[in-house]
Amino acid sequence: RENFICLCNPHLEKMKEDILYHFALGTGTHDFPALFGDVKFVCVGGSPSRMKSFIAYIAEELGLGSPGSDYPNICAGTDRYAMYKVGPVLSVSHGMGIPSISIMLHELIKLLHHAKCSNITIIRIGTSGGIGLEPGSVVITHQSVDATFKPQFEQVILGKTVIRSTDLDEQLAKELMQCSKEINQFNTVVGNTMCTLDFYEGQGRLDGAICLYNEEEKLQYLKEAYDAGVRNIEMESSVFAAMCNLSGVKAAVVCVTLLNRLEGDQISSSHDVLVEYQQRPQKLVGYFIKKRLAKV
Repeated sequence: RENFICLCNPHLEKMKEDILYHFALGTGTHDFPALFGDVKFVCVGGSPSRMKSFIAYIAEELGLGSPGSDYPNICAGTDRYAMYKVGPVLSVSHGMGIPSISIMLHELIKLLHHAKCSNITIIRIGTSGGIGLEPGSVVITHQSVDATFKPQFEQVILGKTVIRSTDLDEQLAKELMQCSKEINQFNTVVGNTMCTLDFYEGQGRLDGAICLYNEEEKLQYLKEAYDAGVRNIEMESSVFAAMCNLSGVKAAVVCVTLLNRLEGDQISSSHDVLVEYQQRPQKLVGYFIKKRLAKV
């Protein structure tokens, strides 16, 4: 059965050309079905360099590239986002925070629609702060919750508050968890992910330029989050889940934790340790893609 992208925008049908400005791509200048029609897996993450390293990793894992091969940035005409492709896998950077990933997702979803892609799986791979977990643990998101622990994404549209669901595909999360058990290289849990609007005060840190609460209040808040099922904190998952839901796309969030926020606020691990941590979601998702393609 072919499941195509659902575009919740009737106005697009009236447009002769669709310019994806932040990708430096457009339907009048690029053949989307030829460029992207075979895509089945889309992996997104904050850093352009990390998404380039992921595409090199997945190319080697799938036997689609030779060591040292270069993968050109499809969005080289802009410095907003970076995009790389090998075989059925598309790797795209989304920057930091809800506004940045939201812009990227609008154009990515349209790109997949114009390319006539079907049966797409989108996975955000990234880093996060953990709650009650050893650094280096990987969290597969069950639900994205806001800073009050509600599973919703709230946005003001035309002056009115619109609330959207942030549920993620339960079966996909179970499949990813099974993959982690099979590779058996690092601790992985399924839990709620808190999505905030800020890295410092919004996440209860004590080390920002402004902080008008004390350590006891911070710890109380983080423990309340833990009791609500939250196991990590980042800044993109809520709008990611909401937009994938509306577009009929199966989606997952897989993030490694760089520290345990119950024990501190600053990331103090060495560069080499952090690099190894950041490779863990890539390894898990890479194994998942290989398994889906019967290459395990």
